Amino acid sequence: MPTARAARASASTATPTASGDGGRFHSGPVDIALLTVAIAGVSLSAPLAAATVAPALAIAFWRNAMAVGALTPLALWRHRSELRGMGRRTALLSVGAGALLAVHFGAWLPSLHMTSVASSTALVTTTPIWTALLLRLRGHRPPTLAWLGMGLAILGVVILTGVDLSASPRALLGDGLALLGGIAAAGYVLLGAEVRRSVSTTAYAYVCYTTTSVLLLLTCLVAGAELGGYSGTTWLRLAALTVTAQLLGHTLINRVVKGLGPSVTSTAILLETPGAALIAALWLGQMPPVAAYPALAVILGGLALVIMADGRGASNEPG
Repeated sequence: MPTARAARASASTATPTASGDGGRFHSGPVDIALLTVAIAGVSLSAPLAAATVAPALAIAFWRNAMAVGALTPLALWRHRSELRGMGRRTALLSVGAGALLAVHFGAWLPSLHMTSVASSTALVTTTPIWTALLLRLRGHRPPTLAWLGMGLAILGVVILTGVDLSASPRALLGDGLALLGGIAAAGYVLLGAEVRRSVSTTAYAYVCYTTTSVLLLLTCLVAGAELGGYSGTTWLRLAALTVTAQLLGHTLINRVVKGLGPSVTSTAILLETPGAALIAALWLGQMPPVAAYPALAVILGGLALVIMADGRGASNEPG
């Protein structure tokens, strides 16, 4: 019996559990602050991409390739030994996350030119639903409060944008691509959360973004998307997209997912929807619906329930 107890204690210490994300995650004010900056960054993604005069696949490639260029000096200077010592499983998970991120961008960015920024962003941010379903398939059971929070947050997105029920085949295709982008993002968040348990943000992001860049480059070459010959304004917008949405957005999300967990992180990404809608209204003239403000309150309420469920699950764990 003492041996069995010791084994259980050892297993609990090595792989802590929580009912929400399948593992105990400890968040703090720094993680919350960084997540706020990340959401502000990704909120610029859709409006900037929609305003950039370049093929959607090329935009997806350049934002990742530029991010790799920015991370290369830091990755090779301070994280060279970590990159070399990355285990096979961790490397494969990082490459898998990069492949899913390529699917996310390759599906979602083209959708921005087929349907409205608000509708596209709403559908791509259904990530929490797919995250919860994937966690459920892995044997984890999110608490009822977490399900209610995710449902409430999704309801807020629906109130804000509505689901595009247009009979236009182009708009419907855009909706489908955005939804595919949201599903891919769920896998990306989950794999990133697993890798970040043992790998630094910089090392993980470097492998992930490099994989994404290579796959998107191949896709651009096959599709015949032009990768150059843009105006100076286009290059400036690509650089701004890289700094805000990629480096301050995705990279900080990869940073905080270790502490906040995939459920809370993916649910918080829902706030990208009102942020993108507001920016699109002020910059592109795409006015959000009248229900924008109450919908934002509903999204915040749903996020609060998910965070409460995650904290309650952690506090109920022994030791």
